[in-house]
Amino acid sequence: MRSDVIVVGGGVVGLATATTLAERGLRVRIWSRDAVTRTTSAVAGALWWPYRIEPAAEVGAWALASLRVYGELAADPGRSGVRWVAGVHADTVLDGLGPWAKEVEGLRQLAPEEVPGPYRTGLAARLPLIDMPVHLAFLRGRFEAMGGVFEEREAGGFEEAAALAPVVVDCTGLAARELVPDPGLRPVRGQLVLVENPGIEEWFTAADESAGETTYYFPHADRLVLGGTAEEGDERLVPDAATAAAIVERCARVRPEIAGARVLGHLVGLRPARAGGVRIEAVPLPGGGRLVHHYGHGGAGVTVAWGCAERAAELALG
Repeated sequence: MRSDVIVVGGGVVGLATATTLAERGLRVRIWSRDAVTRTTSAVAGALWWPYRIEPAAEVGAWALASLRVYGELAADPGRSGVRWVAGVHADTVLDGLGPWAKEVEGLRQLAPEEVPGPYRTGLAARLPLIDMPVHLAFLRGRFEAMGGVFEEREAGGFEEAAALAPVVVDCTGLAARELVPDPGLRPVRGQLVLVENPGIEEWFTAADESAGETTYYFPHADRLVLGGTAEEGDERLVPDAATAAAIVERCARVRPEIAGARVLGHLVGLRPARAGGVRIEAVPLPGGGRLVHHYGHGGAGVTVAWGCAERAAELALG
């Protein structure tokens, strides 16, 4: 079956891009190596916030465009998995953020006594928090309801897809390192711990970039997602027991009840960071086709997915 576009990659970036193209009346097919709930996106925390992503000059607009989409989806959280939730970004000051921060309603600097745990600076915010397994299934269903086709199929190269569609969009994340190939891609390992939620309703984050670790907890109805790590160049997908214990300990310094919460599971994902930042670029394919590269979103694929999808769709349409 011939398509107008084949999107290679079924994570949040691929789904957002495919949906954006389908909304414009194109026949779109997704080729995904994995089911949506087994992609790297499924491991994301996932709180809307520009984190570990470049280029800075573009990120703000992409993030704000995505924020508007998540705001609309939050009207039906049961189906979309998107909710507005209040929380605190510790060790963060307004003056250290880009111009985009002025567009985030309610973002405010906290007094030292308002910041929880051992921290003394922070911002209060009410942001979209996304239950990724629910959200990814929702996005796939919405895409298919528009006539899109989702196939669990691994692409050996882009030429295979180009034989079936005049436009191919590369949303392969870290796999683009070999498929393109792009040696500028590198993994940033993130490990999470899932525990029973002891009644926590607000999220919390604090990042220590120099130590390659973060401290955060994100509340969902049936679980609390604890994190995390940011280990450059580490490709281990097996959870580390000592790392998991340290994550729980750090989170418990902020909310002591976390220390006694029953552990439900462990997750590891590899963020697709790239030297030079996100790549959204069209290149010609033999035979007159077009390949649109769309990868390298680092730790903020969820945050910028819809803004980046608009740009990739423009290139796909020529």
